Amino acid sequence: MTIASDNAQQGATHQYRAMRDVLQAMDDTLPGKFEITKEGIVHDMMSPGGPHEVTAARISRRLEKVMPDELLAHNGTPDVEDEPEGIMRHPDVMVIAWSDLDTQASIDPHTLIAAIEVVSRSNPDNDWVSKMRDYPLIGIPTYAVFDPRTGTGAVLTDIHATPDGPRYATRKDFVYGEDVTIAEWTISTEGLPRYAGPGSPES
Repeated sequence: MTIASDNAQQGATHQYRAMRDVLQAMDDTLPGKFEITKEGIVHDMMSPGGPHEVTAARISRRLEKVMPDELLAHNGTPDVEDEPEGIMRHPDVMVIAWSDLDTQASIDPHTLIAAIEVVSRSNPDNDWVSKMRDYPLIGIPTYAVFDPRTGTGAVLTDIHATPDGPRYATRKDFVYGEDVTIAEWTISTEGLPRYAGPGSPES
């Protein structure tokens, strides 16, 4: 690595840590969820409760019914962080081993078996575009998206190299009501809630 690239990496790391410090200072003072990408800070103004949280809770419960006891479908803290890549994300649900969750720091993304996101009406591109780029970049092998706006979703797998960086090679779309396989486990999508009409709150 050249001196110039070393300096660039150090600068990027400094910028990332500065953004992380800003988020920590704002913790619990503003509504919504904050994440960090290579483009900067992402603020998702989703409301707690309602279809978004119900969907995440149902997916978590259905997965845990079919997964082995040493795994869980977790929908709490902490964040998933890859400091060298300058990315900090907070999946709505993450499939992870209990032993890998037992940490005081952020979770290493390489320990995740799958990340699951429920699309927010306020910022759908965060889930359908940005995270489709970020999650393979930080090594999450399976990414599942559930979209209560449309009653559809997709499961992305098989990370491969592309000229634009690591990307998922395989995408399997589904419609609510169908069974969906996330990593090794198949669950029903029956009864997952949808958002109400345009302009309605999520909660």
